[in-house]
Amino acid sequence: MLELLQQAAPFLLQALWTTIWLGVVSFVLSLAVGLVVAVARMYGPWPLRAPAVAFVSLVRGTPLLTQILLVYYGLPQLGFTIEAIPAVVLTLALHAGAYTSEDMRGGIQSVDKGQWEAGYSSGMTFAQVMRRIILPQAIRVITPSLGNRFITMMKDTSLASVVTVVELTRVAEQIGSATFRYMQMFVIVALIYWVVNSLLSLGQAKLEERMRRAYQ
Repeated sequence: MLELLQQAAPFLLQALWTTIWLGVVSFVLSLAVGLVVAVARMYGPWPLRAPAVAFVSLVRGTPLLTQILLVYYGLPQLGFTIEAIPAVVLTLALHAGAYTSEDMRGGIQSVDKGQWEAGYSSGMTFAQVMRRIILPQAIRVITPSLGNRFITMMKDTSLASVVTVVELTRVAEQIGSATFRYMQMFVIVALIYWVVNSLLSLGQAKLEERMRRAYQ
């Protein structure tokens, strides 16, 4: 096992960087998607609200793996050429964004309506009230949920292997195929995922504690 780990270490480190990069970029984009969808559902006119509701329902009602394959193999048939990594990032961002929109909707609704009235009475626009008053309070409420979304995102990046993105799971498949030591490789990769997500969980707990103390 140790000899295999030493031989595989350079490939695993590169794949780990790819995994982290995929997770971070997709998560950041999912926040933007989630905010836009949440605002459209809550405050948009019917022509915006209806597609937002349909989007959330569609994404939450279909498997992520199916969505990745649909984007990667389906878009080229419509004339849109897309490489594997952009296809995965796009799909992960849209998938997580649908769930994040529900978190954000709950966070925004948790802010007292008097905050809106106070903002409007001071001459702020809708966008200014949302950005300066509502969102800071909403983010504090949904931080635990967002942390969980990010951890889930890191695990979901493993599905990128099905479209040949060389992340951790794909490297485990490749080295396992070359050495016929699949079990050892997948145990190693599983432990890497566990360590990474444990560190993320610890960081999330620390962040929540700091925010709790700051707002006491």
